[in-house]
Amino acid sequence: MQLELRNLCKKVGKEFHISDVSLTFAAGSLNILLGPTLAGKTSLMRLMAGLDRPTSGTIHVDDRDVTGVPVQKRHVAMVYQQFINYPNLTVFENIASPLRIAGVATAEIKERVAKVAALLKLEKMLGRLPQELSGGQQQRTALARALVKGAELVLLDEPLANLDYKLREELREELPRIFSATGSIFVYATTEPSEALLLGGNTASLHQGRVTQFGKTIEVFTRPHNLITAQTLSDPPLNLLPVTKLNNRMLYKSHVEVPLLGPLPHLPDDDYTIAFRPHHLFLHRNSDKAIAVNAKVAVTEITGSESYVHLDVAGVRWVLLARGIHHIDINETIEIFLDPDKFYVYDRNDTLVVTPEAVTGA
Repeated sequence: MQLELRNLCKKVGKEFHISDVSLTFAAGSLNILLGPTLAGKTSLMRLMAGLDRPTSGTIHVDDRDVTGVPVQKRHVAMVYQQFINYPNLTVFENIASPLRIAGVATAEIKERVAKVAALLKLEKMLGRLPQELSGGQQQRTALARALVKGAELVLLDEPLANLDYKLREELREELPRIFSATGSIFVYATTEPSEALLLGGNTASLHQGRVTQFGKTIEVFTRPHNLITAQTLSDPPLNLLPVTKLNNRMLYKSHVEVPLLGPLPHLPDDDYTIAFRPHHLFLHRNSDKAIAVNAKVAVTEITGSESYVHLDVAGVRWVLLARGIHHIDINETIEIFLDPDKFYVYDRNDTLVVTPEAVTGA
């Protein structure tokens, strides 16, 4: 099966929830919809499922137009944030329920439930009721019910969002194995760049109902074609510095000079935005090329293994991510260091014009 979205638009009132989205998902692929709340992830999934109809554009399965086909007649399954399980049915019956509705023979139901239960490590839970399960087990049950149908398209709308940290991490590690064991198209919505990177596959970056970039997840992360995508893929937030190159000088706010190092000397005179990730800002000089900058500390967040230092640099807010514990007083002025070889540079149209030299470590 191949799923193709062609110039999809969805208008509600005067607002476009989805604007001119074109995507192609291959059979057996994992595809991530990444973007903040209200970016259009759920709206796009509802169009794929047939729950909503687009205002314009078409949806094709293997070149067959299914735009007007209702969800009941599509081979699709969907898993939501909430654990949607039948409280009065055992785990076995919860998983088996779509097969019983479809009139599948009892022997085949047992076989298919056993197979998906093994895949999701639920074999010992089949006789239990949902209230006897942990949150992770309940979500696995909901996922198993979706997979047992053998649906060609499985849509997962932030399925781990309501789990605690430990359960999220456990399932995140297992999901790639589960996905690879089926031939279905998986579409997985998330707000978290780290989750997209862990799952791999392909990622579509969404912003205000538009796809800003689509490709292999690691390629979208390392080579974000535009500034919006770069910001969507960065958590903590991307550090930005708007500059103007004029007569072989790089200036911020017309008077603060930025050293012309790394890729900067080769740029034509114009306005640019220099972008770099928090882990490419350093408390100590890391190379001969490093640019020293004075910054005022706004706050320091210590997680245990890492410290997030929030900084004010000439009126711009940056975040520095350092390994280990660093106690730095609020309002203290410190010297920090930038590596120009780690710069992304975007032109006035937010288009990528410089990629970091060691892009695999971006």
